[in-house]
Amino acid sequence: MIEFRNVTKKYAQTTVYRNLSLTLEEGKITCLLGPSGCGKTTLLNMLAGLTPYEGTIENVPSRISYIFQEERLLPNLTVRQNVSLVLGKNADARRVDAYLEKAELLEKADAYPAELSGGQAQRVSIARAFAYPSDLILMDEPFSSLDTALKIRLIRVFCDLWREERRTAVFVTHDAEEAYMLSHRALVIKNGSVAADIGGDAAVPRPYGEKSEYKEKILSALLAD
Repeated sequence: MIEFRNVTKKYAQTTVYRNLSLTLEEGKITCLLGPSGCGKTTLLNMLAGLTPYEGTIENVPSRISYIFQEERLLPNLTVRQNVSLVLGKNADARRVDAYLEKAELLEKADAYPAELSGGQAQRVSIARAFAYPSDLILMDEPFSSLDTALKIRLIRVFCDLWREERRTAVFVTHDAEEAYMLSHRALVIKNGSVAADIGGDAAVPRPYGEKSEYKEKILSALLAD
């Protein structure tokens, strides 16, 4: 269990978090929601060790995968090479191809990023995150630029991969529907603290557009003053 203990984060004179304390469950998918500028991405970056902070964050795995809103693929490498790159000298072609197959990308293994659609490129990012033997996956609005049909498809791809290994995952979104479909737990961040901590009880992914008490609680927390 990852534990934040009295974590404070400031940018110049702006305090993003003051004495934040919370825990993140292992093997579950936790969603972070809240208004722009509330510190959602900052929390991911603190977990990843990309930004300094005061206080302690305990039990953070040493091996972390990060999926960004942009695919961040190297244009001069093929799909297979982009995924292999994160494995370094220990790259196993069979492991790489197994994840490409699970992401429905094996037929694109020798293609370059410029030859991919946006959805295919983001699937490469997802396959790369799982191919790397990480214990924690961080996601910063990875589906926000996609149309609804593609978003649903990629959420299903992510969940199919997640179910096999059940790694701890934390993802940021502005979309209550995404949070409902993909998370076991939703944390609404406001004014430097957790304004609402909402737990779901069904397996992911959940159906798009379904009525649910969990989703209503997320929406209510987002709309609350």
